[in-house]
Amino acid sequence: MTKSIAQFLIEDESKDLLRLLTAGSVDDGKSTLIGRLLHDSKKLYDDQLATLERDSKRVGNAGEAIDYALLLDGLKAEREQGITIDVAYRYFSTSKRKFIIADTPGHEQYTRNMVTGASTAHLAIVLIDARKGVITQTKRHSFLISLLGIRHVIVAVNKMDLVDYDQLVFDKIRSEYLEFTTRLEIPDIQFVPLSALKGDNIVDAGDNTPWYHGSSIMNLLETIPITADRNFRDLRFPIQLVSRPNLDFRGFAGRLASGIIRQGDEVIALPSGKSSTITSLETMGKQVDYAFPPQSIMLTLADEIDISRGDMLVRRNNQPAVGRHFEAMLVWMDETPLNINQQFILKHTTQKVRGRIDSIHYIMDVNTLHRSKADTFQLNEIGRVVLTSSRPLLFDSYANNRQTGSFILIDAITHNTSAVGLIIDRVNPEKLPSRITGSSTATLERSLISQAERQQQLGQVAMTYWITGLHASGKNEIAYQLERALFDQGKAVVVLDGNKLRSGLNRELGFNKTDRDENLRRVAEMAKLLNDQGLIVIAVFISPDRETRVQVKAIIGPTFYKEIFIDSPLDLCRSRDKKGLYQKADAGQIQNFPGVDTPYEPGTADLVIHDLTELDITDLI
Repeated sequence: MTKSIAQFLIEDESKDLLRLLTAGSVDDGKSTLIGRLLHDSKKLYDDQLATLERDSKRVGNAGEAIDYALLLDGLKAEREQGITIDVAYRYFSTSKRKFIIADTPGHEQYTRNMVTGASTAHLAIVLIDARKGVITQTKRHSFLISLLGIRHVIVAVNKMDLVDYDQLVFDKIRSEYLEFTTRLEIPDIQFVPLSALKGDNIVDAGDNTPWYHGSSIMNLLETIPITADRNFRDLRFPIQLVSRPNLDFRGFAGRLASGIIRQGDEVIALPSGKSSTITSLETMGKQVDYAFPPQSIMLTLADEIDISRGDMLVRRNNQPAVGRHFEAMLVWMDETPLNINQQFILKHTTQKVRGRIDSIHYIMDVNTLHRSKADTFQLNEIGRVVLTSSRPLLFDSYANNRQTGSFILIDAITHNTSAVGLIIDRVNPEKLPSRITGSSTATLERSLISQAERQQQLGQVAMTYWITGLHASGKNEIAYQLERALFDQGKAVVVLDGNKLRSGLNRELGFNKTDRDENLRRVAEMAKLLNDQGLIVIAVFISPDRETRVQVKAIIGPTFYKEIFIDSPLDLCRSRDKKGLYQKADAGQIQNFPGVDTPYEPGTADLVIHDLTELDITDLI
C-alpha cells in the first residue's frame, strides 16, 4: 500500500501543468463553463457541492438549476451584479494533467485584469454567445491573446441550446472568427459547440450535436501539446540572489527563464562577459544533473567571477540583446494617465533600473486594430513606444522569450504599477527621437520668498551664461575666468561643467543624439532651479544642435539666458586637444563627435568670440 501511494505521488508530481484563461464578453458564460468543468469532472468536494446548491437557490441566475458560475464569482460585488470583476483562479487535476484556470473579466474597463490573468497562460478559451456571434469584445480579447503570445486558443461557441444546436450558426461563427484572426498570430485554434449550462461537450460529447465530431473541452485541455511552447533553446538564467553562507560556498540562485542547464556546461556571465563552468546544480534542496524552466535553482561555478543580482548566465554562442534603447508594446494599467516627462522604475527579470518613455509611436484601438497618434496613455490603453533605461538591459524580443522580453513600469513616487511592456526589438541610438521640452502636469508649489527678494538680498540679477563651442575650443577656460571675475565682484555663481555632471548625475547617459539631449535637458532644468534661487549659472557644454539650444533657452527662460559661442577654428581645437579625442574620432573609436562625424550648428548665440587672446572677460558680464 505504501509503495502504491508513493508511486501515485511520483506520477502526480511529474504531470504537466497547463495554465489557461477564459475570455469573452459579459454574460457569455465563462464562469459557468469553468464551474461546469469542475462539477462534471468530479473535482468538487461534498461541502462545496452543498454550498453551491444552497447559493444557487439564494442568489443564482439559473432558475431551479445549479448556477455553476457561483463557484468562481467569489466577490460580493460580482454576485450582486452577476459579472466577473476580479481574476479568479482555480486549481484542479485529472489523471493526465494539472490545471490552473484564470477566469478573467470580460468588460472593457477590466482589460488590465485580463492582461494579468493572461500573462502566464499557455492556452485561452474564448467564449462566444451563439446568439450574438463574433462581437467587438471577442475581437478585443483575441487581439490581447495574440499580443501576449498565447499560442493555443479554444473557441467555445456557448449557449447552443438557445439556437436549437443549429450547425449553420456554429459554422458561420467559425468562418467569421477565422477571417478576423488572419491578422493575428495565433497558430492553433480549435472550435467547440457547447452549452455550459446543459453540459454539452464540456467533459463528454453531447448528444445534441451529432454533427460535431471533434473533442470535448476537457479532452482538448488534456491533450493539447504545450511542451514545445517552452523555450528550451536559449539559456537565460537571471541572478536573483548571491548566497554566501560561509567562506567555502558561493552560490547563485534564481528562476531559470529559458533553456536547459547541466553540470559541466560552460556559461558566460553578462554584462562582464567572463566565462566559467557549472560545478553543481540544486533545486528543491536536492542535487540534480540538469534543470529546465521554470525551475528555481541554485548553482555554483568553478571560477570566482564577479556576479551580482541582475546579471545573467547565458551560452557564449547564444546571447541576448544588450542595450538601453528598445521598442515595446505597452499596456497602461494606472488610473493616472501617462505624463511623458516622468521617470519610472523599470523592472525587468531581476533588475530594477530607472526608465523613461522617449516617444509614443501609436495607440492601438483593440476593438478595430486601428492605430492613432497620441501623446499620453489612459487606463487600459495599448500602444507602441520607445523606451530608454538608465543601465543596459539583457533582453530578447517577447515573441522569442516571454520571460526576458517582458517588463513592468512602476511609478517612482506612488509605487503603483503603471504599465506592463512586451519588448519588440532594440532601437538604433542614431534613430532615437529627440525630446527636450514638454508640457508638465506637475503641480508647482509657490515659494514664500519671491525671486525679486532673493536678488535684492544677494545683490545680483540671476542669469545663465550658456557657453558653447567645439571640444577644446576654450570654453572651460572662459567659464572659469568668468566665474573668478563674478566672484571677485561679490556675486554668488555656480559652474555646471559637462565633465563633472557626466561623472556623477548624468553618468548613465551616452553620446547619441537622444542621450545628449537628455543630458542638456537636465542641465537646463538645473540651471532654471538655480536661477529661481537668485544664483548666476555658467553652463559649459558643446551642445552642437541649434534646435536643442533653442529648447534649452525655452526651459531656462529668455530673460535669464545668454548664449556665448566660442568660435575657435577646428584646426586650433585639434591642436589644443590634450585628451586625443579628435584622433580617436578620426579612427572611428568615438561616434557622434562634433566637428568630425557630427556637425556643429551655429546661429543662436547672443555673443560670438572669435579670438580668445583679445578677450576682456568683463565684456561678458
